Amino acid sequence: MTPTAPSRPVLVGTSWKMNKTLAEAVDFVESLLAVGVPPSVDAFILPPHTALSVVRDRLPQDSRVRLGAQNAHWASEGAFTGEVSMHMVRDAGASMVEIGHSERRTAFGETDEDVSRKVAAALEHDLVPLVCVGESAVVRDAGSAESFVVAQVRAALAGVAGADSERILFAYEPYWAIGTGGRAAAPDEVAPIMAAIRRAATEVLAGPPVRVLYGGSVEEANALSLLDGAAADGLFVGRAALSATGFNRLIALCAGRSTPSAPLSTPIDREVQHAACR
Repeated sequence: MTPTAPSRPVLVGTSWKMNKTLAEAVDFVESLLAVGVPPSVDAFILPPHTALSVVRDRLPQDSRVRLGAQNAHWASEGAFTGEVSMHMVRDAGASMVEIGHSERRTAFGETDEDVSRKVAAALEHDLVPLVCVGESAVVRDAGSAESFVVAQVRAALAGVAGADSERILFAYEPYWAIGTGGRAAAPDEVAPIMAAIRRAATEVLAGPPVRVLYGGSVEEANALSLLDGAAADGLFVGRAALSATGFNRLIALCAGRSTPSAPLSTPIDREVQHAACR
């Protein structure tokens, strides 16, 4: 009988987007730490750049909370007014970085080439790239969702070595399911695209399957159905996790979905945990 691979903790994370002052960031972290994160969950939070070092300083050395940045430039330094580099967010305490969110692509004109450059730069600076992919309602209605998202995946991984497959996370966030005007997706709408993301990444990297999260109108009422029905490795949550209470409740809800058989041991886990414990 082929041995079963040990299960890994469910990933549950949130981006604060352009929200929270430094004081509000501290309050959130203290509320999160007061409840704690169970061993079956890996939690992560992506504050605004202004709050990265403050959150880092509040996380204890044994914290299971990962800290990430919402964006960073691919250049190490230079005349890029208003931007921050991968090195800078790493220095401020981030161990992962969100890349290619739909708002960056649509509102700020980021291209697949930009995303690819950022993925390579993140890996170069020992940051875990959380690569967001997704399609618009127009693309889905035209029946092109899978091919559109697969093209995003392949572009993001251009030039990435197969050995980096365990250091990369993808988040499938269909544009039509995001934000106040988005509608919650059904698991059967999500599952085929999640599977296609894994297949495409495996073909490009020729390595172990990447982990794929789902994001888009996730809340307590549909979190478990999306985890199970879409075979997601975790959830990337927006409004429902903007408060520490909401985030804590989602973490508790997902806690029973995985029981790790060993301590964190993959390259991605070692790097992220080390950075979060600075």
